[in-house]
Amino acid sequence: MAVETERIPARRRRPGGRLEVLGERDFTRFFVGYTTSLVGSSMAPVAVAFAVLDGGGGGTDLGWVMAARILPVVLVLLAGGVSADRFGSRRLMLGSDLLRGLVQALFAGLLAVGRAPVWAMVALVAVWGIGMRRKELVADANTLLGLSRSLSAVVGPAAAGLVTAARGPAAVLVFDAVTYGVGAFALARLRLPERAAADGGESVLRELRAGWSEFASRPWLWITTAQTGLFNLLVWAPFLVLGPLTAQRDLGGARAWGLVMGLYGAGAVSGGLLMLGRVPARPLAVAPVAALGWALPSGALAAGASLAWVGAGALVAGIGSAVCGTLYSTTTQRWVPVELLGRLTSFGVLGSFALGPLGLAAAGPLAGRFGTGAVLLVGSVWQLVSGAVVLGLPAVRNRRWEDGPEN
Repeated sequence: MAVETERIPARRRRPGGRLEVLGERDFTRFFVGYTTSLVGSSMAPVAVAFAVLDGGGGGTDLGWVMAARILPVVLVLLAGGVSADRFGSRRLMLGSDLLRGLVQALFAGLLAVGRAPVWAMVALVAVWGIGMRRKELVADANTLLGLSRSLSAVVGPAAAGLVTAARGPAAVLVFDAVTYGVGAFALARLRLPERAAADGGESVLRELRAGWSEFASRPWLWITTAQTGLFNLLVWAPFLVLGPLTAQRDLGGARAWGLVMGLYGAGAVSGGLLMLGRVPARPLAVAPVAALGWALPSGALAAGASLAWVGAGALVAGIGSAVCGTLYSTTTQRWVPVELLGRLTSFGVLGSFALGPLGLAAAGPLAGRFGTGAVLLVGSVWQLVSGAVVLGLPAVRNRRWEDGPEN
């Protein structure tokens, strides 16, 4: 059955079009630094995974290292916005890149001089996670920044797999540290007015309480957030831990896993282009259907399929992820009043990722007890069942694009 779609009206554009923003010196500096550090960031997870596995670690060790990266991100989600208000976005991002560059250089040094103990990897990756921040400063440049993220998701993992296989994970981490240095240099040259200081702590807490009340009053928002949170727990986290483990054992190692993640990124680029300028009449009914594609790569790994089938599944999952993510973010921006958007988005992101570290830490022990295939199969089946359940809920299925903001 064909999906009813609408063409989003084009905004009135200046003569330079979307690329006119590259004529702004500060944005060009930011864009170059952002893209460079982003490529390094997208390479690092492949290198870290095989640093653990090549060093003799197993699924449990890899899970702890992966969880150590994500947990600090979750813990600072709500505090990050407050810190940006108090100290300025540029200072926060500059400190973030410097911190992550130092961490990756230390990590590479550990690997270069010998086998790095798992506890050291956990500690370093946790500090690296603290530095993770969203860097979108210029609203009019979201298209270029989104393209940069998608292309990095293609190039980074594939390149990391090749370099890790040829030179080892330390070489990737050295490159990552250099990219953060480039990002920090670009940020240091920006000349942006600092924002005024935010209100006191009591005002922040009061706004967070009000934001939670608004978030809980929108069933479509907390239902989709809950589904995303359980996806990260049951599907995405086991895939990140058990995927590299399976690739090392059965598919050809780091090069194969880099190819799989590169195909996922290629799917994300394709999905983003597919949605460019279009929106379904019932976007929340289409989003869970698109996300069903995530059953494929987990299911392929569980079934012991060849690299070609796992890669094809990752490609489809990437398309679905981009479509689903675009629809969720676009509908949230349309249906939530602008004065509530920041707080409700914070709660949505927190709810989506809060269970991720638990899934990463538990994937290895569960695979050791029940088998890698069983854990991945549970995630694959869950994705199909949860998508059907969410699609059947009127609060999600019946909302139309033209419904507009809830005031």
